[in-house]
Amino acid sequence: MQAVQNVASVFPGSNIWLAGHSLGAGMAILTGRNMVKKGVLLESYLFNPPFVAAPIERISDERVKHGFRIARSVITAGLAIAMKGKGEGSSQRSVAEDSFHILSSWTPYLFVNPGDHICSEYIGYFQHRKNMEDLGAGFIEKLATQNSIGDLFYKALGWESEPLHLLPSADLIVNVSPSPDFKYAHGISQWWQPELNLQCSKYRYSVGA
Repeated sequence: MQAVQNVASVFPGSNIWLAGHSLGAGMAILTGRNMVKKGVLLESYLFNPPFVAAPIERISDERVKHGFRIARSVITAGLAIAMKGKGEGSSQRSVAEDSFHILSSWTPYLFVNPGDHICSEYIGYFQHRKNMEDLGAGFIEKLATQNSIGDLFYKALGWESEPLHLLPSADLIVNVSPSPDFKYAHGISQWWQPELNLQCSKYRYSVGA
């Protein structure tokens, strides 16, 4: 993070790209988020970035999967509201919300494979947000998309925590080509194969939503 910050300071206005795979993608997300808060938006290419949550995307039954996501959103939003009601650090809450809004201007490219349980939840994370808005439950999802249950518990214990894997906006590139096994689905080499079946979606977070 410090190295990237130094380069951006020495060469202001230059084109600096971030790229990483797996754990490296997680480090790139952390670095990119840090730079956004300093007013610098870096073009970022994140391959198989880790999403810290249960891999609900691997559930084959769409109704069960959708039900799990709705339940998680309601629980997460309920915990967030409960903490607000108890006055658990109202200033922390505003900082967390402002942070998410600031990050919405950064749009990294996420390359994920549905057969990779480490990163596949990004698919459901963004799709579910749109589904909840279509159902008229945008308020619930707005709270849920900014928080994770684990981080809310940390905050309840008085420990400052920020869900680093949650992103407001992204260009999501999904490799829907057949993957023989997890090793291939999580591997970096899949992304330079000559014939890939890719699905690309743009997700933009609306601050006023």
